[in-house]
Amino acid sequence: MSTVLYWQWVVVLLSSTMLYFISPKAVSKESFFKGASKHLEKPGYAMLTFSLVISWIFAKSVTNVSNLGMQFGFVGGVAYATYYLSFLVAGIVIYKIRTKTKVNSLHEFLESKFGRGAVIAFTIVIAIRLLNEIWSNTEVIGSYFGATGSPQYIASIIVFTGLTLAYTLKGGFRTSLVTDLIQMGLFAVLLFIVLSWIIPAKGSVVPFVKTGNWTLAGGVDLILVALIQIFSYPFHDPIMTDRGFLSDPKTTLKSYVSATVISSFIILLFSFVGIYGSFAGLKGEAAVEVSKSFGIFTLVVMNFIMVTSASSCIDSTFSSVSKLITVDLGKKEKITISKGRWTMILTAIGGTIPLIFSPSILSATTISGTLVLGLAPVFILWKIPAPKISFHLALWTGVAAGVVLVFGLLPKYLYIGNGSFADLLAINIYATVVIFILYFVPFLFSKKENLISLTEN
Repeated sequence: MSTVLYWQWVVVLLSSTMLYFISPKAVSKESFFKGASKHLEKPGYAMLTFSLVISWIFAKSVTNVSNLGMQFGFVGGVAYATYYLSFLVAGIVIYKIRTKTKVNSLHEFLESKFGRGAVIAFTIVIAIRLLNEIWSNTEVIGSYFGATGSPQYIASIIVFTGLTLAYTLKGGFRTSLVTDLIQMGLFAVLLFIVLSWIIPAKGSVVPFVKTGNWTLAGGVDLILVALIQIFSYPFHDPIMTDRGFLSDPKTTLKSYVSATVISSFIILLFSFVGIYGSFAGLKGEAAVEVSKSFGIFTLVVMNFIMVTSASSCIDSTFSSVSKLITVDLGKKEKITISKGRWTMILTAIGGTIPLIFSPSILSATTISGTLVLGLAPVFILWKIPAPKISFHLALWTGVAAGVVLVFGLLPKYLYIGNGSFADLLAINIYATVVIFILYFVPFLFSKKENLISLTEN
């Protein structure tokens, strides 16, 4: 075993073992499924804020923004950071829903307004999203240990997922929140170490910020896509939305606003890794190649960052799936911690098997922001008493748009601009217009009271 590989295994084993012993054991359903302390206290502002930040800055995000920084310069970093405005959108909408209704989850809200059919359709969408959270992050971890499909790659994925599952089983959502605080602290220190090598190499941050071209082809097309998707994207991610129902509404809103600022800033800083890679003329995965260029210590630090961010995302995924199946979709009299733990175990298996046996299927099952565009009117216009059919027309039109994108069915003459995301931007604009029209049509042709309600809102 090489020295690099040895230290990478040390990082995985040490960090996960530490988190296992630190993790609190849930003694109540309130703790396991809603993150309450052993004294049934709700998560406070700091805990909720940092949990939101670290659970959404996962390994795949670090990889993506580094690559965008290498490709588009600072513009690429701004494009990816724009997605983190999702916190602000979700925070405001959830605050409004909670203060105007008595629902305790988005599922409860959808069932009260659109019926059980909407809940089932919504669950299918977010279930795929949650499984994707597991394999997209463990895939990043595996890439540090070996080529895709190699024994080291598979072994690292199994060990990492198993250890993360072990400490999450102890306390469920409470464990996720507590370990998020620790992971956030480690993440901040490690990020500082990496930037302390990268930024001085160019003298200051100025050369980094000046990179890129503010044109559609230079990455602005992705910024526009993000500005469209932030009104739908956050609502299909339970890792974000579940945290919107843990504390009181005002504390929750403050945490979401703070998370918007903190996470956007961190993501912009991580784009510097890729920008440095472009300065150095490096090719390939930006985070990996830049780390290698500084030597073994930096590579191990970057690996530690990936492990920290990935484990935070995955333990949050286990907690969210457990809550989804046991609480949101289950019957109150059948809610047990044991059922929640078994759900986590099955989720770990389901999220790992595809990556080990057939990594190629991931491209066909990964949920993109385009596929969930139909959630925008459902939640942004939540006060409008739209009929049940409006939900399904909007949701499935978004899914259809995603299919068009995946299979490249949009004619090139309909593209907007000539950048890397010209087709993505075009489909998102066209689909969004159609989705809002289809959402409103049944509403406008239903009862007359709806027209009165529309004018009042």
